[in-house]
Amino acid sequence: IVLPQYRSAMFAVFSCILPPSEPVFLHHLSALSAACNTYIKYHFISAFWKEIADDFFWKKPATGPMMQYNFDVTKGNIYVKCMEGAKTNMCYNVLDRLVKERSLGEKVAYYWEGNSPDHHMSITYRQLLSQVCRCANVLKKMGVKKGDRVSIYLPMIPELVYTMLACARIGAVHSIVFAGFSSESLCERIMDAQSCVLVTADGVYRGEKLINLKQIADEALEKCQQKGFYVLLWCVQTPWDSECDVWWDEAMRDSPEECEPEWLDAEDPLFILYTSGSTGKPKGVLHTVAGYLLYTSLTFKYVFDHHHDDVYWCTADIGWITGHSYITYGPLANGATSVLFEGIPVHPHVGRFWEIIEKYKVTKFYTAPTAIRLLMKYGREPLYDLSSLRILGTVGEPINPEAWHWYHEAVGQGRCPVVDTFWQTETGGHVLTPLPAATSLKPGSATFPFFGVEPTILNEHGEELQGEAEGYLVFKRPWPGIMRTVYRNHERFENTYFKKFPGFYVTGDGCRRDKDGYYWITGRIDDMLNVSGHLMSTAEVESALTEHPAVAEAAVVSRPHKVKGESLYCFVTLKNSREFNHTLVEDLKRQVREKIGPIATPDFIQNAPALPKTRSGKIMRRILRQIARNDKDLGDLSTLADPKVVEVLFSQRCEAAA
Repeated sequence: IVLPQYRSAMFAVFSCILPPSEPVFLHHLSALSAACNTYIKYHFISAFWKEIADDFFWKKPATGPMMQYNFDVTKGNIYVKCMEGAKTNMCYNVLDRLVKERSLGEKVAYYWEGNSPDHHMSITYRQLLSQVCRCANVLKKMGVKKGDRVSIYLPMIPELVYTMLACARIGAVHSIVFAGFSSESLCERIMDAQSCVLVTADGVYRGEKLINLKQIADEALEKCQQKGFYVLLWCVQTPWDSECDVWWDEAMRDSPEECEPEWLDAEDPLFILYTSGSTGKPKGVLHTVAGYLLYTSLTFKYVFDHHHDDVYWCTADIGWITGHSYITYGPLANGATSVLFEGIPVHPHVGRFWEIIEKYKVTKFYTAPTAIRLLMKYGREPLYDLSSLRILGTVGEPINPEAWHWYHEAVGQGRCPVVDTFWQTETGGHVLTPLPAATSLKPGSATFPFFGVEPTILNEHGEELQGEAEGYLVFKRPWPGIMRTVYRNHERFENTYFKKFPGFYVTGDGCRRDKDGYYWITGRIDDMLNVSGHLMSTAEVESALTEHPAVAEAAVVSRPHKVKGESLYCFVTLKNSREFNHTLVEDLKRQVREKIGPIATPDFIQNAPALPKTRSGKIMRRILRQIARNDKDLGDLSTLADPKVVEVLFSQRCEAAA
């Protein structure tokens, strides 16, 4: 990429050979310089990614340009293509290539640590390949073929990795659903993906709490069947339905340990992962094979400064994009040794994270600010020997400076750089991030863009802002790992990410750039919340609340939370004759839990005899956010149909948030 200082030098050189009295020449020279820069930037980026691609196995090389795209809806359909014409297989590149070509068969791929410290095992790359092939053969025997969708509803156990890689091996598209979602959320994702198989387990302990996954899965399948859709269930243990259930152990026992990979086009789909949408209906984010392989591999390698002898641990769940990119595909593509953790940070004691770091001599540790804030309150006493650590990372939300300093000083002992990474399900991998030891850090800042990523900040009118600025964070061009579409709804893809500012990918996040060029994420601009690092739609929660027979209307906003970052603050308007009381509040919380999952449980539910609305009937969520925060600096209320509503809500608030 041509840096500004080199562009100036290019201009200066050309200026020396032109008559200084001829401004027209200088005008053309300036245009030539800009054109040269665009040309060189494009070809440099293409050459850069081609060099990265050379590290991997291609059954057939690319026949088209490295990257092709259109980000401007006014010029036609939005599309991104990477290495068009190439054929490869993700599973082959993250397993066979390492075992057969790099002789890493006996290297540990995963140290699995169960919910209980008594449950643990090591899995080498050769063992992983064997289990994946056996699983792939079972899927093929069940009739799963290239392009079919497979839903996976599993806890953080090795079988989750086996299944997702088995899908990648045979060209099936995996759709992993976080094993904390409700039966309704699971059903919705199965139906949208049109999955032919659901892989689940009997249950899982989260700390001391037992979650009956099989029961939730059965309820989800019953809902699907009521809509005329049948799904095979592949389960680990009882309860048992002989018509559709298949034992994991029984199916795997006699399955062959070799399975020829399906060679896929570079732009064939790899997986669908559902993320909350501002309309309430989850979006099926679709990622494809080649670009995602290149991007997750490279970001993992450089953001975590990966070395052969590292032991890396990402504490995320594979049900989220962080687990896809930085527990499975990115680390495996680099031949890394990772920790795969089933449990929670405070079970059976509050030092569990630190105990695991000492046990496996973890060198690179990647977790969420929510977890850091949770463990901060216990102080340094629970800390174990953390001398093996070399790099710390954060993900999911901006980290507050207080948590950053504690993480750096207490956990990293003042010597480990903190890589505060910004990215999304849609981006596939890190887009704003420090590089350890190479980037001067500012607590709370995601710092600078990753290689080939070109961010900018726009105002409400779509104008690019230079220097110090605050506005909409957008990106000018794609990178290989960016999403390709919303599954079965390309129009929604274009409307969500490209319609507001044609020519740019719109993240939906606000951003500030300081005088030194550092980027600071300021939070969601649309109707989304970030609760414990999980992006959640306010519309989805509002829909769950209004399904209760007592509720006429609901509005949901965020309220700051010391541990979770943001909490759910809900306003409900009841139907005539309905009484607002503790029983109703508990019913509403239970309903949201059942409709979406425990992570969406409201923290506060406030009675709202009426909601602040404009004369046209639009709810003013800006005012509701102020009420939730008990901030009476409300600004202009002239557009409200009834300003007295605000006084009533403030008076009710004191009881709700006490």
